[in-house]
Amino acid sequence: MNTCPWCGSTNDNTVLELKDYFLSKEDFKISECPHCGLRFTIPRPAPEVIGKYYQSEAYYSHQINNKGFIPQVYEFIKTFNIKRKTQLAIGGLPPGRLLDIGCGVGDFLVQIQNQGWGVQGVEPSEDAKKIAETRLGFCPQAPTDYALFEDNSFDVITMWHVLEHVDDLHFQTSEIVRLLKPGGRLILALPNFQSFDCQYYKDKWAAWDVPRHLNHFAPDTLRNIMTSLGFQVIDTQRLIWDAYYISYMSERFLGHSLPLVRGAWIGLRSNWMARKTGMYSSLVYRFMK
Repeated sequence: MNTCPWCGSTNDNTVLELKDYFLSKEDFKISECPHCGLRFTIPRPAPEVIGKYYQSEAYYSHQINNKGFIPQVYEFIKTFNIKRKTQLAIGGLPPGRLLDIGCGVGDFLVQIQNQGWGVQGVEPSEDAKKIAETRLGFCPQAPTDYALFEDNSFDVITMWHVLEHVDDLHFQTSEIVRLLKPGGRLILALPNFQSFDCQYYKDKWAAWDVPRHLNHFAPDTLRNIMTSLGFQVIDTQRLIWDAYYISYMSERFLGHSLPLVRGAWIGLRSNWMARKTGMYSSLVYRFMK
């Protein structure tokens, strides 16, 4: 029996069997809780061994100045995404303090810092933290150091494709509640397995990304979880570039020729269909405490 990491219910509701096509080629399953709707990866690697699943030069978010065509495409898209993320996070707000959880090498925080905001970051990767420190002028904190931050000390908290990686959802969300000021803004960006590209690629959908992704959220499931914690939904926004990158990686997992071209086509189809359904490959959820 599997135990849901959010509500604690036990079940044996496996909805998908798949591999870590990105790195280890190990077998995993995805189970869906029949009570709260959360999907989660089985087995969940222990915190002391999960790091080995991130040890790849192709894990671009922990690197900078990568050489080669695909890393350059990734950096190009990231530039557009950061501008979009900045608007979603602080648009319409006076300068304040922002915490980026899972800040990587600090790209987003540099942009926010340049807008006159005070910033802090949390990042588990020591290599990424070293790069971020040279760019930000301070070293981001480790995930074990949340106690260093005072209650109600941030106007905005962001997690760009991070909550899916979190092993202890209850601890993480309770710290968000503690740290965010009343009326503060919470930004969560997450893959959406109800998108067209997920339905098309099935177990080869790159955004399953097991076992790095431990949790998998449908939009309604995430909203229910966050409203149960006292958050109010502001809106849900799209990240259209993610569909192209995810589709490209999925094509690689399938072993198709011309993965960049084929991925661009599926990404375009996914975004086009999502214009009616709202089910984009990645969604940004904005909440207010």
